[in-house]
Amino acid sequence: MAEEDKTKTTFTTMWGTFCYRVMPFGLKNAEATYQRAMVTLFHDLMHKEVEVYVDDMIAKSKEGEDHLVNLKRLFNRLKEYKLRLNPAKCTFGTRSGKLLGFVVSEPVSR
Repeated sequence: MAEEDKTKTTFTTMWGTFCYRVMPFGLKNAEATYQRAMVTLFHDLMHKEVEVYVDDMIAKSKEGEDHLVNLKRLFNRLKEYKLRLNPAKCTFGTRSGKLLGFVVSEPVSR
C-alpha cells in the first residue's frame, strides 16, 4: 500500500488509532484494485504462461522443459515487485491442481 494511502484506512479502537500497512481484502474496492494491479504486473505473461485471479495464480506450459523457464519468469516478476508467495499454499511440478474451485488438468478442466 502506498504510504500516502495508509491514512485512508485509519480506524480507532479502545486500544488506540491504527491504519493498515498492507491492503486488506475487506475494503470495498480492494479486490478489484488488487486484480487490476496483478493484470498490470503480469500482462505480458497472462493467458500464455500465467493465469492470475486475485490471489490465485497458476504457471502453465505446453512442454515440460518450458515450465522451468516460465516459473523463473514468474518468480523474477514477483521478486521485481516485492511480492511474496505463501509456500504452504504452493504446489509445484503437478499435471493437475485446483484453481478457483475447479480441477485444472491436461487436457480438460472439471
